[in-house]
Amino acid sequence: MTTTSASSLPGPSTTSVDPARIVTLLASELGVRPTQVAATVELLDGGATVPFIARYRKEATGGLDDTVLRTLELRLVYVRELEGRRITILESIGQQGKLTAELQQEITSADTKQRLEDLYAPYKPKRRTRAQIAREAGLEPLADAILDDAAVDPAILAQAYLNPEASINDAKSALDGARDILAERYAENADLLANLREHLWNTGLLYSKVIEGKENDGDNFRDWFDFSEALRSLPSHRILALLRGRQQGVLDIRLGLDPELEAQSPHPCVSRIADFLRIGADFSLDASPRARWLGEVCRWTWRVKLLTAFESELIGRLRDTAEQEAIRVFAANLKDLLLAAPAGPKAVLGLDPGIRTGVKVAAIDATGKVLATSTVYPFEPRRDREGSINTLAALIAKHKIELVAIGNGTASRETEKLVTDTQEKFPELKLTRVVVSEAGASVYSASELAAHEFPDMDVSLRGAVSIARRLQDPLAELVKIEPKAIGVGQYQHDVNQRELAHSLNTVIEDCVNAVGVDVNTASAPLLTRVSGLNATLAKNIVAWRDDNGAFPNRKALMKVPRFGDKSFEQAAGFLRIPNGNNPLDASSVHPEAYPVVERILKKINADARQIMGQSGALKGVSPTEFTDERFGLPTVKDIFLELEKPGRDPRPEFKTAQFKEGVNTINDLHTGMVLEGVVTNVANFGAFVDVGVHQDGLVHISALSDTFVKDPRDVVRVGQMVKVKVQEVDAARKRIGLTMRLNDDAPPARRGNESSTPNSSQRRDNQRRNDARPGQRPSQGDGMGAMAAAFAKLKK
Repeated sequence: MTTTSASSLPGPSTTSVDPARIVTLLASELGVRPTQVAATVELLDGGATVPFIARYRKEATGGLDDTVLRTLELRLVYVRELEGRRITILESIGQQGKLTAELQQEITSADTKQRLEDLYAPYKPKRRTRAQIAREAGLEPLADAILDDAAVDPAILAQAYLNPEASINDAKSALDGARDILAERYAENADLLANLREHLWNTGLLYSKVIEGKENDGDNFRDWFDFSEALRSLPSHRILALLRGRQQGVLDIRLGLDPELEAQSPHPCVSRIADFLRIGADFSLDASPRARWLGEVCRWTWRVKLLTAFESELIGRLRDTAEQEAIRVFAANLKDLLLAAPAGPKAVLGLDPGIRTGVKVAAIDATGKVLATSTVYPFEPRRDREGSINTLAALIAKHKIELVAIGNGTASRETEKLVTDTQEKFPELKLTRVVVSEAGASVYSASELAAHEFPDMDVSLRGAVSIARRLQDPLAELVKIEPKAIGVGQYQHDVNQRELAHSLNTVIEDCVNAVGVDVNTASAPLLTRVSGLNATLAKNIVAWRDDNGAFPNRKALMKVPRFGDKSFEQAAGFLRIPNGNNPLDASSVHPEAYPVVERILKKINADARQIMGQSGALKGVSPTEFTDERFGLPTVKDIFLELEKPGRDPRPEFKTAQFKEGVNTINDLHTGMVLEGVVTNVANFGAFVDVGVHQDGLVHISALSDTFVKDPRDVVRVGQMVKVKVQEVDAARKRIGLTMRLNDDAPPARRGNESSTPNSSQRRDNQRRNDARPGQRPSQGDGMGAMAAAFAKLKK
């Protein structure tokens, strides 16, 4: 089932968890009332979906929108896991007989998993460590005695703790064991860990350098061969690029401070440990033996116990943050693509361009039904241009084609010119040509779904059908394709695939339910995404429809096998039946609210068909007259809006972009040229725009607007038509620099680590375009000359 309730998401058993505590935590975090959270949690646990709750349970949730509900759903999983882990830790420490009232209070107050694990570290069962071996040798009293006596000489005191049976034969061995005990103790001090973690996160740098011998193999990562940047300022795409370089064995990545700080003795983090613990450590030359020894303990704690652990932890934190941002960007772009303007029910000719293999052609009617297919060969090696034009003209005339959808891959502009020539030769053909993204069409063509949908059609022709249909209704067609194959992501193969899939599935679910689905024409993949439905129910709906004809009303859905009351409650409002025997079934009014509509109609003495779609039909009638114990004012207001504009589509009006004639390849571009294009992908550093030359150009974030832009999506969205000016063309490297600041005549500024061309690894991510390869090197600052020394210092 594609819809996901909180109870079906992974997490520990909540039988021992206090629900009230979870509600309080979530309410505080989200800034909403506990009653709103409690009602939402109850609905989620009862199997309700976010789209259903957002649309039809506003009274219960106090009007929480789908964005807040999605956040609540995710955080509910985290908090339940947090509470489950809290209970486990308390039980574990309690069984050890070490749970004090103070420790219990600290664990109970911990508000993150990291804080919980820090508190649990001293009590967590672990393998036999050096410190444990030292304790077994009877050296813990030595460590405590050194801490307790400020005047003691550790070397003299250690003589009393020799233990030949445990290979403690001299003072140095004894002191080394005491050092290991204290280092482990300090490395498990939750407050010290929190202090150092915050300090490193605020002041730390991430260093990268090329691994010796990998200079040629790692050319794509050349800009990271000698690089550093503050942890807090690293953007997500740069983090993922660095991590990819490390994963491919090209880059060595390390955590550290500014080189000047790294060169200090003692290391700033060592001093911080000593200051925080207040144990009397002293690093000066004239310090007492005890103070010098404790200083060495602090050094050992940092170098041996903490540096590597923090490096792994904070780089992991960077990865998690970057992955979350990359997933957010992908989800936002996918939403824009799915909610792109549909051309609507018009006859379309789909063209999947190709050169040697020919141009695949598919004609579909207004409902998406395939009417005819063909392949024409206007290019090399056959060069049957005249025959191709005649074939296209015949198909267009016969099937009354209104739109021609041309895939934007190889030979796209040449194919567009073929259509133009067809129009010129047959001026009586009234049609509009549109270049359509073909990302994922080949994936769909070879899929099991396509084979089932078109069992007798050649695989190569299925792509032309997909291109044609996605012009009619992008949402209905794109749901058939694996989201990661659609090509609007950023380092999508480098992120957590489970979290990515969950995020993309929720986006698709939200989009499908926001638009609504015609139950009599929708495909099984589209129906699967409807609230309350799953793959089995979707197939059963299609099968019933094939056997019995169109559904006459929503009530008929109950005749579908396994379509029970719960499924009907969740799905009915999102399933539309145009031209059925009940006009309300074509709207988003839920059947459970039909009695409210009946009261409204009785009040104004009218029939539903008379008022639906008439903006002034309910003038003078107040929604407050029709509220009751079940349906409050928010629902009644929604009903009023739906009666005035039934089945309203949230997607924008369909428009087409026109690529400039004579500009077909990158070699046709020149600086200063103003073009119309379509945004194909939006990343954190800018937007990629298709200007019709088979290579997307990059509008850097600084060139999107005359004003400061924090997030490119505040200015542009995937599928949006924009006007751009060419600023830079590098045909050899296939890089195109664009600007939307059309009055700006200045050459493009040098960008930090982004370019207008996806690299080879990222092309694998989404076939044609994904994210930018690192471009120009950023400013490194004065300290980069000391990189070698910094690395040497880090490894000590």
